[in-house]
Amino acid sequence: MAALMYQIFTSSALVSLGLYHLVHTIRNFLKSPRDYSAKPFHPFSLSSNSHGRLRLLPLYLTIFFLLLAFIHQIVVSADSDPLLKGHTPVHRFTSLQSAGVIFLFLLLSILILLSESTSILPFPSDLFFGLASAFFYLQYAVSSAQASVQTSDLQARCDSLSARISALSSLLCLVLACIPRLFVADVGLGSSICLQGLWALQTGLSLYVEAFIPEGCHQLLDVVSGVEGSTKCELEESKLRAVAILDLAFVVHVMFVMLVLFLLYAVVSRAVGVTRRYGSYEALPINADTNHVQLKTLGGTQA
Repeated sequence: MAALMYQIFTSSALVSLGLYHLVHTIRNFLKSPRDYSAKPFHPFSLSSNSHGRLRLLPLYLTIFFLLLAFIHQIVVSADSDPLLKGHTPVHRFTSLQSAGVIFLFLLLSILILLSESTSILPFPSDLFFGLASAFFYLQYAVSSAQASVQTSDLQARCDSLSARISALSSLLCLVLACIPRLFVADVGLGSSICLQGLWALQTGLSLYVEAFIPEGCHQLLDVVSGVEGSTKCELEESKLRAVAILDLAFVVHVMFVMLVLFLLYAVVSRAVGVTRRYGSYEALPINADTNHVQLKTLGGTQA
């Protein structure tokens, strides 16, 4: 149950962060496409005149979630669970590796907080995306290593797909470090974070919830200590079927993220007030004369 709760916690944090990044990225691009540039942090504001610590609320929440995840990995590294990780102490090193990667992201978030709240440590965007690219690649390496030593075939597949998402995030951050004005890469980064969060939820459901465990597989249980381990498939046919189901679920999550992206773009476009003109999009002034705009459009069409 604790493992499932952690997966739900991770999923909620990542999906919220990804959606927040997507909404503000699309909003900034639609408001001023020519001046658009990717930002490592989007201040929170209920209005254009909002100031103070409230604008740094997303950073505070990110640091809080990362700190909890770091503590969890440290605790897990000290826990001996032969059902889930095997009898060797390899799982302790992999958990410490995960804790180390989380600590790097925590340190990066603190640096951004210092840069946004003080003038002591100016933090350029390209440096942030460069470091984030390196950390995401490190996360990819750690997830791949965990997949290779898992005793559960389903857990290994989940870690392998999670590693691929981290590799994609690393690539997108590297692109933004070199080309910060590339809107597609910035949107892709937010989408990859959402996808990572959804896949964390799917991992928890597929491994620890009986209703979602594929047919032919079962959850391991240490009768003596009462510790619930990961899910294992006894027959080769059941294992292949379960892996295929996980791959299908991954594709469904990708499609869902794409639908959410299109929906967000449409909603934000309507909220900002964007009109299409000559193949490009322009933001309409709030007090614009709609009759004048219609006559101007008709005149351009007749010409």
